[in-house]
Amino acid sequence: MNMKPNLVPKPTGSPAAFAEAAECLKILAHPVRLRFVQLLLHGRFTVGELAEDAGVPDNVASEHLRLMQRCGFFTSQREGRRVYYQVAEPHLKQLMECVEARFLH
Repeated sequence: MNMKPNLVPKPTGSPAAFAEAAECLKILAHPVRLRFVQLLLHGRFTVGELAEDAGVPDNVASEHLRLMQRCGFFTSQREGRRVYYQVAEPHLKQLMECVEARFLH
């Protein structure tokens, strides 16, 4: 008798979905952006505060933040003359926990 092995269903995923994921993961793959994720998971900050912490000029921090917003990782909210950034993508918490466990401890 010919018995077939138990077949485990394959996970789903289209090439387009993986292309989008790869683009956003490439954007995350930068030390300044990873630090921004880490900071913003603990509160909201202005461009100046983030730039100072990362040791980069404000205009460089703004470009990093723009890229992160484009992937939907961050949102911004204007309050008077200040713009505050915060995490919009809840899965960043788990990703940062993985990064911290593997590389920061």
